[in-house]
Amino acid sequence: MIYGLLVADILMVGSFLWRLATLPPQIPLFYSKSWGEDRLVDLWYIFFLPLLLHLFILINQYVKKGLFAEDIIVKKIIEIANWVVIATLTGIFLKIIFFVS
Repeated sequence: MIYGLLVADILMVGSFLWRLATLPPQIPLFYSKSWGEDRLVDLWYIFFLPLLLHLFILINQYVKKGLFAEDIIVKKIIEIANWVVIATLTGIFLKIIFFVS
């Protein structure tokens, strides 16, 4: 799991640095808002996605070790959920970076 998180971090930071020269000062991040200026945020807000990724993984690991230390099935479900969160948030980050640059 740690290796997957490290690979996701390297992909996100690498793609950000690779496309930094072509990124606009504001990017669309809040796709749930109506069309237009409401979706735009400053460029540094994109780093909320990796922060959320690490927060979700940390909470899931705490729940897995603290509350479900004996239940093998729930531990496997949480582990699969962690991989889904890693893949989803990394994909969203990469899609936004490559879409706007």
